[in-house]
Amino acid sequence: MRPARALIDLQALRHNYRLARELTGARALAVLKADAYGHGAVRCAQALEGEADGFAVACIEEALELRAAGINAPILLLEGFFEASELALIAEHDFWCSIHAEWQLQAFESASLPRPVDVWLKLDSGMHRVGFAPAEYADAHRRLLASGKVANLVMMSHFSSADELDNPRSAQQVETFERACKGLAGTVSLRNSPAVLGWPQVPGDWVRPGIMLYGATPFEVAQPEAERLQPVMTLESKVISVRELAVGEPIGYGGGFICTRPTRVGVVAMGYADGYPRTAPSGTPVFIDGQPSQLIGRVSMDMLTVDLTDVPSAGLGSTVELWGRNVAVNDVAIAAGTIAYQVLCNVRRAPLHYINS
Repeated sequence: MRPARALIDLQALRHNYRLARELTGARALAVLKADAYGHGAVRCAQALEGEADGFAVACIEEALELRAAGINAPILLLEGFFEASELALIAEHDFWCSIHAEWQLQAFESASLPRPVDVWLKLDSGMHRVGFAPAEYADAHRRLLASGKVANLVMMSHFSSADELDNPRSAQQVETFERACKGLAGTVSLRNSPAVLGWPQVPGDWVRPGIMLYGATPFEVAQPEAERLQPVMTLESKVISVRELAVGEPIGYGGGFICTRPTRVGVVAMGYADGYPRTAPSGTPVFIDGQPSQLIGRVSMDMLTVDLTDVPSAGLGSTVELWGRNVAVNDVAIAAGTIAYQVLCNVRRAPLHYINS
C-alpha cells in the first residue's frame, strides 16, 4: 500500500482538552467541526467521551454522524439550523442550537417542538459575521424565554482577533458583550482557543477549544501556554526513489529549484492530493529518519522531493515526517502562506491511523 498516512495520537488530544479545562476552570465544548479539523470526528469524540462536557460542530449533518456513532454527550450546532425543518431533528436528538439571526428566532418561535431546547444566543460583539446587534440582543433574549421552548440559555459571542495578543479589539468586544448582556439571565461562552490560552481575564462559564485540541498554536508568536500543547497529527510517508543530481540540475515542475551542489534527492509519496500544501516552498522543514532536512522543488499531486544530501544514512524506504512531533504544523503553514487550521482540515487521501486510543 502507498505509505502516506496520518497518525492521530488520541492521548495528545485528551491532554490538550484537559489543558483547556485546567487553564479556565470552565466547562469546555470540544470543537469537532470539519471532521475534527481533519482528525476524524467520530474517533476523536469517542476518545473524549466520558470527560468532555460536550462537543460542538458546524451543522446538523456533523451532529447526526456523532449520534449515529453512539455519542450521547451534548452537541452544539455552532451555526444553528439552515432550514426551519431541522428544528424537529434538533429536538429529537437533543442537540443544542445556536441562534444568531432574526429569521432563525422567528422560526424557533413558530416551531412546534416536543420538548424545550438548549439555545446559545449569539451576539455580534464586533466581528460582524453573524449574531444579533447589541441593540437587538436583549429583545431576542426576552423573546426566547417568552417562547417557553428554551431549556437553558447560553449567551455567546466570538472573538475576531484573540490570536493577536496585543490587539485591544478583544477587550473592546468583552466590554460590548458585558453591556449587551447586563441584567440578562443565562450562562456565558466567549473563549475560543486563543482566548483560552492567552486571555485569562475573559469571563465565562463555557469555553470552546478548537485548534488547540489538535496541538497547533493559534498564535504567530511564542506563547507559554501554547508551548504546553501536544501535536495530535503526524503526517508521514516514505522515500520511494532516490536521485543523484549534479550542480545546475532542476527539480520538479517548472524547474523552480536548481541544485547548487551535488544533491541526493528523495522522492516521497506525498502530495497536495493528500493535503500537503502545494504552496509550500523549497526550504520547508521535514524530518527524515528523525533528522532535520527540507523540501526542495515544487509539490506535485502525488509526490514531493526532499534533500537527502546531509542525511547520508537515509535512502529508499526512509520515513519522512511532514509535520508532527518534530516539525510543527504551524511552521509548514507559515512557509506555505496559510494557517494551521487550513492545513489540517485539508488532509484527505492519506488514511488516518489512531494510536493511544
